[in-house]
Amino acid sequence: MNRPSKIVCVGRNYVAHARELGNEVPERPLLFLKPPSSVIADGDAIELPRASQQVEHEGEIGVVIGRSMRNVDPASALDHVGGITCVNDVTARDLQRSDGQWTRAKGFDTFCPMGPTVVPLDRLLPIEQLEVFCRVNGEERQHGVARDMAFGIPEILSYISRVMTLEPGDLVATGTPAGVGPLVPGDVVEVEIPGVGKITNPVRS
Repeated sequence: MNRPSKIVCVGRNYVAHARELGNEVPERPLLFLKPPSSVIADGDAIELPRASQQVEHEGEIGVVIGRSMRNVDPASALDHVGGITCVNDVTARDLQRSDGQWTRAKGFDTFCPMGPTVVPLDRLLPIEQLEVFCRVNGEERQHGVARDMAFGIPEILSYISRVMTLEPGDLVATGTPAGVGPLVPGDVVEVEIPGVGKITNPVRS
């Protein structure tokens, strides 16, 4: 899978996840970026950096852009989608709190497992019915359904397109449901979207 030119993420997009971290759901989509250098594939290792003592998983529904979109309305946003993929927005939670912004916490090499496939929308359930699961060592930690997002996927894509042009291959990570938790060396973390596939990554120091 080719690296996207940019990875645009949405924070606090599930009410329960916002609350578990002690935050309110924002009034509009809360955007941040991960660098393309953070992308790894199925089977690659998530490497825990020495700078952090609290690295956590965040399983998400990933949207891969199929054709360029700029200033697009929500009603036509899905026409620009190439497909859906699995994403793990790995986060150094302690650094996210201490830095006051999220670039370092979200940006380490190996902090964006994505894949292993991109499945077109016409081969999936309606987008609001998509589910995402995250498991660590076979134990389910997260389960979310797109209809429970504070901001739906068409709205997210439209909002981003009014800020920056989304190019083919770009990745939009749509937010993580409740249940985020720590990763330690030796863990194996899976993110699965039924109908799309599953990405599995070992964790090492």
